[in-house]
Amino acid sequence: MRVWIDLTNSPHVLVMRPIIQRLRGAGHDVRVTARDFAQTVELCQRLNIPHTVIGSHRGGRVAAKALGLASRSVALVRWARADARAADARFDIALGHGSNDVSIAAALLRIPSATMFDYEWATVQHNVNCRLARAVVVPDAIPPARLDRYGARGKVRAYEGLKEEYYLADFEPSEAVLEDLSLDRTRPIVVVRPPPEVSLYHRFENDLFAAVLQRLRSSAQQDGTQPVVLPRVQSQRAQLSEIPGFLVPAHAIDAQSLIAHADLVISAGGTMNREAVALGTPVYTTFEGRLGAVDERLIAEGRLRRLEHPDGLDLAKREHSSAGSRVRRDPQALVELLLSPLQAAGAHTPSRALRSG
Repeated sequence: MRVWIDLTNSPHVLVMRPIIQRLRGAGHDVRVTARDFAQTVELCQRLNIPHTVIGSHRGGRVAAKALGLASRSVALVRWARADARAADARFDIALGHGSNDVSIAAALLRIPSATMFDYEWATVQHNVNCRLARAVVVPDAIPPARLDRYGARGKVRAYEGLKEEYYLADFEPSEAVLEDLSLDRTRPIVVVRPPPEVSLYHRFENDLFAAVLQRLRSSAQQDGTQPVVLPRVQSQRAQLSEIPGFLVPAHAIDAQSLIAHADLVISAGGTMNREAVALGTPVYTTFEGRLGAVDERLIAEGRLRRLEHPDGLDLAKREHSSAGSRVRRDPQALVELLLSPLQAAGAHTPSRALRSG
């Protein structure tokens, strides 16, 4: 088969990496397009994922996002047509993790598509993706009824657990990142992720997160705590780099190894929180938007804690638990769910083809 995968944000590179590997390992022709946003392109390069860069982020305003969506979708259509002519074969399916762009482009090209996501309240995004895609792949924590209003009825393909348990299944942490960042293993390491201020579902300032930064700044000065702040975009990096006591990497790093070795993770987003859960690192969320079903479940299970006040943070060194307590899930399950539109159409038998590889 010819498979098209589009990556529009940093976490999508991590999610799709094992899927790309499985598909290519089975002999399929996989082409990857990437949007120049956050660390998406850098991560593709670091993880050795061949890709074509198409488009960039247009900003957080609704009008700018709409313009960006339209222009990049058109650019993807042009690229896909040129690629099909060069290969003398059109794509069999298009895949994305929350990429509206590829869903629209695939629909215009009459290519079946499948989309993934694990946060159900990104209303604008899902009203596009769920209506155009033929399969909507989500964690089983999300009640399918929550997705009906987006046009996903009958398309939902649920998987067990967290997406992070799939793409981190083959992951073993490296200590090289500690050396690269000149971190002292004897002092507490706290990994921090700012709010996604450019996202439509998180437009407001996160006052709690500002208080967290102040607490960490004081702890760095008084107790030797080592806060490592991982910005989402360049504007955040410029602002956070000016705070004394904070370590702000200039480029994409092995964040998963850093999280595994950290004593605490504090994130206003989602993916890094769930990576910490999957790797057994204590984690607090400062997300002030509407909680999704995945986080609701993790909080109920005590695997994720919601921070009410920065004084509640435990910034001491922790005893690292055995890696044997991690849950590792086979990414093949995600591959087969994403390829389910082809099975339904009877055009291919992806499961059998993949296993033969």
